[in-house]
Amino acid sequence: MLKRYVSISLRLTVWFGSIFFCGWVIFGTAMWLYLNKTLSEERHQTLSRRADRLQELLRRDQDQKEKDRIQDFNDFAHATGNGLVEIFSPAGERVYPSPSAAASAFPWPSINPASHDSFSHIRVGDQSYRVLVHRFTLGEQAQYLVMAAPEAGNQLILTGFWRGLLASVPILLLISSACGYWVSRRALRPVDQITATARSISIRNLSERLPVNDTGDELQRLAETCNEMLGRLEQSVKKIEQFTADASHELRGPLSFTRTVAEIALRNPNVDEQSRRAFRDIVDEAANAAVLLEQMLTLARADAEPFGVALEPVSLVAVVEEICSQARKLADEKSLTMNVSIHPQPIDVVLGDASSLRRLLWILLDNALKYTDSPGQIDVSLTADDGQATLCVMDNGVGISRSDLPHIFDRFYRADPSRSQVEGAGLGLPIARWIAEMHHAEISVVSEQYEGSAFKVVFPSSSKRVRGLRPRRLPS
Repeated sequence: MLKRYVSISLRLTVWFGSIFFCGWVIFGTAMWLYLNKTLSEERHQTLSRRADRLQELLRRDQDQKEKDRIQDFNDFAHATGNGLVEIFSPAGERVYPSPSAAASAFPWPSINPASHDSFSHIRVGDQSYRVLVHRFTLGEQAQYLVMAAPEAGNQLILTGFWRGLLASVPILLLISSACGYWVSRRALRPVDQITATARSISIRNLSERLPVNDTGDELQRLAETCNEMLGRLEQSVKKIEQFTADASHELRGPLSFTRTVAEIALRNPNVDEQSRRAFRDIVDEAANAAVLLEQMLTLARADAEPFGVALEPVSLVAVVEEICSQARKLADEKSLTMNVSIHPQPIDVVLGDASSLRRLLWILLDNALKYTDSPGQIDVSLTADDGQATLCVMDNGVGISRSDLPHIFDRFYRADPSRSQVEGAGLGLPIARWIAEMHHAEISVVSEQYEGSAFKVVFPSSSKRVRGLRPRRLPS
């Protein structure tokens, strides 16, 4: 499954638009609530003013005839409230006849004698009404004036306001997204400059540096950190170049001389058969060493040129048997006991390079042979563990001190004097680690000084699909 990458500009644009949209929703909701509250208060004030005017009218008409009082009440009701006005006694009886059929059929709320003024909502059909119950005293009698006013106007205003907010969504989102994209692109423009410069820097121009703007922000720190990293890489490449020159000078000459002498000796017809076989072994080993030297030099130049090894199914059992057969001769010469143990059902096939795997095992065996004194023992085992192939080389030699153990795989590192007495350049174990990493394997060591060492290499199962099979560069 391909990983999808989303640019920072797009993410900032989405975030900016989302925050702007959320702010707009909060603002719109707050404004709608405020408008609803304002319209409700205005409706309350309108009903309260009507109630006060009707109360004054009824008090003025106390001395009028009943017919005139009823007529004034009806005229006021039709003029101000569309006839939705009633006056009740504390017992809930109408003091005046209903001014209209609508008022007579209206579901007025029940009278609460303890209440003075109260507002309520009543819905009749698809219409919503705001109802006021106002208590007043006429003469010495308490009466309750109730009147209703439709809220259709308020609902129309609120609906229009909400629809206007919804209609503005596309425009606001477009404007906010455009502003967010413009701001993000302007803010990330230095990142584009850093990216372009970084892409132009290769192994051949590591002396170049990224532009640093004196802004004091995170981008300045990023550019400075990248420049420090480039400086470290430049120093590492210089060390690799020096290593290449030294290896070429120190190894090619003696190796070529040894092979040439052996080849000349093979041309001598007076050489006995045993010596001839020895010279052939020298020529073969010199050829193998020459190949190894070329590989090491290639690795030293890996930062400058692409380098890869094609991995294919390889039998670990065959590799173990072949290399252990060669190493057994050296073990016999040093009076060392060498035991080879292969699991009855090992994970035989791994993805790898046969010559590199042989070299890996030979490095581990050579290390054990060098640092194990007679009478000593070397155990080589190939087992299956949790679906993985595990190769282990164990000896009971001089071991490795705890202070040296973290650096044992470092290039050119030489351990304490007890181990430094053995000839070597300190390249074997670093190469072994590189070969293990090239095969996506894990190499580790457990050791105690004067008690021996155990090197373990765990290979991934060949049934697992391995992607991106590219060897890593030799660790420095």
